[in-house]
Amino acid sequence: MSNPRNIGLLLAFGIVVSDQASKWWMMEYIMNPPQVIPITSFFNLVVAWNRGVSFGLFDSDSPYSGWILSSIAIAITCFLIRWLYNVDKKHQAVAIGMIIGGALGNVVDRIIHGAVYDFLDVHVAGYHWPAFNVADSGITVGAVILVLDSIFAKADNGNSDTTTETS
Repeated sequence: MSNPRNIGLLLAFGIVVSDQASKWWMMEYIMNPPQVIPITSFFNLVVAWNRGVSFGLFDSDSPYSGWILSSIAIAITCFLIRWLYNVDKKHQAVAIGMIIGGALGNVVDRIIHGAVYDFLDVHVAGYHWPAFNVADSGITVGAVILVLDSIFAKADNGNSDTTTETS
């Protein structure tokens, strides 16, 4: 299991399963009937259907938008799988696996429901962050890991002193 590719694929599978299980549990048991359930002063459970992408961008009532967005997500997933097969660092495989799992979890929603089911609602001082789910969290955390890796990899390469002083 030390192969980074296997770690990424296993994590992707785990995110798809946990995402779909959490959505099923929320729809069948917690939010039946739909309601707002305050958990803390800054966190609620809600029902939100997102027909677009992140933060509701490209939200449309078109019957084709779900299929178009799913096709784009599948194309990106294919690219990420190819990338995953070429990585040699575990943290990169983890990040790519998280993004793959999140993308596929939301594709399943679009195919089954025509929209993505979001239920986690964070709010502060009357401002609500757009509702999200386990798949969205996987995509976000995976992307942050890749960005940080890119920044610190470049910083490490730029800070290495390969010159020697001659006298």
